[in-house]
Amino acid sequence: MKKFAALLILVLTLTGCSGGGTSSNEESFVSGNGSTTFIKISDRKIAPTISGLTLSGTQYTYTKDKVAVVNVWASWCAPCRAEAPTLAALANKYTDVAFIGILTRDNPATAEAFQRRFKLPYPTVIDDSILIGFKGSLPANAIPSTVILDKKGKVAARISGTVTVAALSELIEKVSKE
Repeated sequence: MKKFAALLILVLTLTGCSGGGTSSNEESFVSGNGSTTFIKISDRKIAPTISGLTLSGTQYTYTKDKVAVVNVWASWCAPCRAEAPTLAALANKYTDVAFIGILTRDNPATAEAFQRRFKLPYPTVIDDSILIGFKGSLPANAIPSTVILDKKGKVAARISGTVTVAALSELIEKVSKE
């Protein structure tokens, strides 16, 4: 009986560590709760350079002369699919604001189909190493995450999780009026 109990414990321990032998991006991401964070002007830090190849195959570089909404997303992320229509609508409404996507842990071909499906009218940069540059300010701490940059290219706010029209509009307008 003792041998059976020891064997059972060993099997359960090894099975628990293995993750069942499968792995996917969906199992290894943290989804935010939609909370917003706003940073006082005096406490803001400069955002990293946002530049690179886009899903459409062109080079993109954000110039720090206007407010920007930077959305970190992946096509396999259900909250990203849920917020895509909101981001597209707000990008079309706030034409004086730069909307930029940053693709993370995804296949560019699948992501490009996602961008077409949801008619995202803004570029998505494929290089998610850009995210490391946000470490000293408000890093993207969940998928999706949306960071708002002020006109000087400093991190002004973040929405951790799915954006809403009300929350993102309020932050865009607040930062734009500065």
